[in-house]
Amino acid sequence: AKLRAQMRTELSKLHLRLGTTFIYVTHDQTEAMTMGDRIVVMKDGLVQQVDKPQALYSHPCNMFVAGFIGSPQMNFIDVTIEQEGGQFFAVFGDYKIALPESKNKDGKLQAYIGREVVLGIRPENVHDEPEYLEQFKDSIIKATVEVTEMMGAETFLYLNCEGSSFTARVATTSTANANDVIDVALEPEKIFLFDKDTEQTICD
Repeated sequence: AKLRAQMRTELSKLHLRLGTTFIYVTHDQTEAMTMGDRIVVMKDGLVQQVDKPQALYSHPCNMFVAGFIGSPQMNFIDVTIEQEGGQFFAVFGDYKIALPESKNKDGKLQAYIGREVVLGIRPENVHDEPEYLEQFKDSIIKATVEVTEMMGAETFLYLNCEGSSFTARVATTSTANANDVIDVALEPEKIFLFDKDTEQTICD
């Protein structure tokens, strides 16, 4: 693993020195993100999306790209879209997550009222810190901590809420332990929604 990380650096330096086009094939998203100026994401021999690394991370075209780019991978939760007044909500179990107006650009969500879609949220956008719980009061859920992983600079929490498993990437100051029931906040602006049938991105 150490040699592989070193080779990434050496290949990147070689690329800069030669100033020519390299095509590098990998199944490792870390290699793709760190080495590529542009990435072609493929599945079953078909091109899914071609873009710069940050654009793939921020604006994936479908669930496959969203799940492939980022580590740990994006969380996916089945939700139902509901509307009350002018406000849209992502509903699952006993929870109603208020969606920002930006998620309904061009009225995209109108066609999904009452339908099940897939909510995506990256682990780094699931928070247990008090300041985030205060800031995102409309998107707090209770979850059971199944496993904690201390990674040194950060902690991964493996959670379960209403039968849905997901991961939070939090600060090492987190006091969560296995079997604890904790409050976590989903960062609303970082929520993705995907069509459950086509797996295409509805909004990001």
